[in-house]
Amino acid sequence: MRVREHREALARRTPILGWLFATFVLVVAAAYGYIQLHEGRYYRELADNNRLRREPIRAPRGEILDRQGYLLAESVPSYTLQLYRSRSADPKASLRFAARVLQRPLPELQQLVDQRTSNSEFQPVLLAENMSLEQVAKFRAVSLEHPEFEVVTRGVRFYRHGPLTAPILGYLGEVSEKELAQPGESYVAGDLVGRRGVERVYDRSLRGRDGEREVVVDSHGRARESFEREPATAGRTLQLTLDLRLQSRAERLLESRAGAIVAMDPRDGAIRALASSPSYDPNIFSQRLQRSEWQMLIDSPLHPLQNRAIQVAQSPGSVFKIVMAAAGLAEHVISPSDQVFCAGSKEFYGSRRRCWKAGGHGWVNLHKALVESCDIYFYELGQKLGIDRIAKYARLFGFGTATGIDLDGELNGNVPDGAWSRRTRGIPWYPGETISVAIGQGPLLTTPLQIAVMMAEVANGGLRVHPHVVGNATSDPPPVESGIDPAILARLRSDLWSVVNDHGTGANARVEGLDIAGKTGTVQVVRQATRIESADLPYDQRDHAWFASFAPAQDPKLVIVVYVEHGGKGSQAAAPLARELYEVYFGQRPGSGQRG
Repeated sequence: MRVREHREALARRTPILGWLFATFVLVVAAAYGYIQLHEGRYYRELADNNRLRREPIRAPRGEILDRQGYLLAESVPSYTLQLYRSRSADPKASLRFAARVLQRPLPELQQLVDQRTSNSEFQPVLLAENMSLEQVAKFRAVSLEHPEFEVVTRGVRFYRHGPLTAPILGYLGEVSEKELAQPGESYVAGDLVGRRGVERVYDRSLRGRDGEREVVVDSHGRARESFEREPATAGRTLQLTLDLRLQSRAERLLESRAGAIVAMDPRDGAIRALASSPSYDPNIFSQRLQRSEWQMLIDSPLHPLQNRAIQVAQSPGSVFKIVMAAAGLAEHVISPSDQVFCAGSKEFYGSRRRCWKAGGHGWVNLHKALVESCDIYFYELGQKLGIDRIAKYARLFGFGTATGIDLDGELNGNVPDGAWSRRTRGIPWYPGETISVAIGQGPLLTTPLQIAVMMAEVANGGLRVHPHVVGNATSDPPPVESGIDPAILARLRSDLWSVVNDHGTGANARVEGLDIAGKTGTVQVVRQATRIESADLPYDQRDHAWFASFAPAQDPKLVIVVYVEHGGKGSQAAAPLARELYEVYFGQRPGSGQRG
């Protein structure tokens, strides 16, 4: 009886179970059909994406050449080692093998891996850069036994002359997250972009345009074959106005000194040399820079990353007497024949001011005042002109405003006047301050490059040139009229020739057979109650040395400005360096004829 009841219950349930099973099969079939038919294209694309990988083709960065075509910067192949953790059966054994080949401590490699633990195992870990060919061969020889290692070839920037051209060329650095987020930019993570100098200013031209290829990969993510989709476009080659031979000598002359040298064509502003010392080797930025290395650079008291030619604003010292002379003649407050008596010191506005020559220069006119750099003469001229007229002519010579050179980080300098004092200090300008400015001291600040622009204006008869380092740039503005009377500048050229060639303060710059015109400058760093030789003071209290010049005097083709930080007298520390540079550029040696 009970058996029959169970059979009847089972018989009643069997159809229900059948309907449930049939419904399940229909739902599965419908879902399968929906995926296959309606969503099939979508899932096929996903499958292809798992099999095909798109990779960028990095565009070769453009080369940088000097004016003669000598290579300054290029991209060279470099080998890096990547570890794919997903392919490794024994990660610890993999690292031990890599440590032996690379000859690096195992904990160091382990630390690199640990820093990437938050990333997917399918993302590679960079273990080494700039591997030797021997190391590359060892890893490629065991590629079957160690599929987790992949040697990747990439182009890295190589600066052939290292610190020699660093102030101009700059260096590259990895793109930041902020730059990645900028609209209109095509950066991707890991891109290298210009950080300083020509590399930064002309980054878009040098960078080129990346291409793209499709790579067929296997189940382990290893590339099997590739298909180019879009070729890369190489970056533009830049030819600079730089003369590598002159740049090399300028850098060597500044060795063991802090300072800057600018050499420029006064006719068009083409930079022939732009040296800054101490410098740095930009090649260290071609690989991942350790934090300690970067800290050493930025903490150095000599600031090697600072381009002193455009990023140091100092008082110009007696070089500024050229501007004072032009202002005095243009404003008719002096004539070339007017004389001033220099007894070695004189009182102005209740304060006694000294001339650099203890015994004084006696009676001096404008010519003698420039040739022998008499301070008393220019103290009196400053008193006659006043600060506002001095500031007017300083600006006509390009002071107080960046020159616009195609390098980054240029300073404006400072030209003080009455309005400046009220605006920045909240006090009126005092006449006694004008006396300091009259000999190029006080709050008057200028860069070596601005001095070069001023000297070019004197040399070419009154044209303000636009300094530039890229020779094939098409947007450089042409020289413009400065507003200074050419007749005044012609007289100054004659006086500056005598500074070098007629027993003046610039005699140490003289080159036999080459007419050089110039002006020395010595900037007092600390005010002295008594006369103390700069060499007898602590280094950081010694005077700064200047020499600004051009040659040939009657047909100028080159301006040279030398600035030596805490170098002492301009006549002794700066003028001789200019002499050597003129000898190199014009092929001159004492007693030889002019060849260039």
